[in-house]
Amino acid sequence: MTVGIFRALAALAMMTGLAGCIDHANDPVLLAVGVPVNPPAVAHGLCMTDGNAMYDEARKQYQLRAKLTGYAGADELEAETTARAAAHRQYVACLSGQGYRTLYAN
Repeated sequence: MTVGIFRALAALAMMTGLAGCIDHANDPVLLAVGVPVNPPAVAHGLCMTDGNAMYDEARKQYQLRAKLTGYAGADELEAETTARAAAHRQYVACLSGQGYRTLYAN
């Protein structure tokens, strides 16, 4: 019984130590502009969902345009760049609508 308790405590200590290793360097800091309706965590979650949906839609649209124009060898890097840019614009626009401004550390 005591061995199980010590193992559980050791596992908990290891998880706590490893949790400090998570990189949050690229996470945005949300600054309130005016009077935001939602707290920052809720606004970030909502806008991340919007950004992810825009990413998927931009990828689909790029592939569709490539098929329509007969460009069989669609450039994967260009598709990724276009989709990421569209997702970022959607995320920033959504946060702006929620009453926040994004600041990035880098």
